[in-house]
Amino acid sequence: MGAKVQSFQFNPFQENTIVVYDQEKNCVIIDPGCYEKHEEDLLFNFIEDHELKPLALLNTHAHIDHILGNSAVKSTYNIPFYLHQKDLATLQAVSSYAHVYGFEKYKISPEPDQFFQHEEALTFGEICFKIYHTPGHAPGHVVLYNEADKFVINGDVLFNGSFGRVDLPGGDLETLKNSIFDIMFQLPDDTTVYCGHGPETTIGKEKKDNYIHQF
Repeated sequence: MGAKVQSFQFNPFQENTIVVYDQEKNCVIIDPGCYEKHEEDLLFNFIEDHELKPLALLNTHAHIDHILGNSAVKSTYNIPFYLHQKDLATLQAVSSYAHVYGFEKYKISPEPDQFFQHEEALTFGEICFKIYHTPGHAPGHVVLYNEADKFVINGDVLFNGSFGRVDLPGGDLETLKNSIFDIMFQLPDDTTVYCGHGPETTIGKEKKDNYIHQF
């Protein structure tokens, strides 16, 4: 109980990198989008200043803006890296197109050490997540639900008033709608949703007025 969430906005895509930490100072690093040195310093200095102990690197999915810092995090802390197996090809493709987006200095991400399983429970210190496979934006997209503290790290499935794009390789609107209605909207209304871009929201708000209802 009592997990805290710290968000950082990194890279030109303004991606939200998230650190979740507990009262015992254990932490997990989720979707590190840090690319420039000063961005890496912001993340690592926060961890050092709060005397946190990183236990895992977690990717909700493997689009470039969410994994730019994977190499730096892995080399700095040597912690296990988790990804869904269906996004392995997404991860491996990044090196072939990073330069197109201006990321000439992209450090190739390591391969995952562990693959997420749908509906598995993972515990890192006092931080507990239930993993849900939520494809549609990316084939292996997952969300990380913390029931005890009433929040979900949802990557690019839901945004405040909107939802993840479906025009990238492996994207599909009907699949994403199923993930949103059958999984996300089944979570309690008072669940805080931490998004991959933009401000957080709640399940209740998105059930009421998210743009997905128009499709």
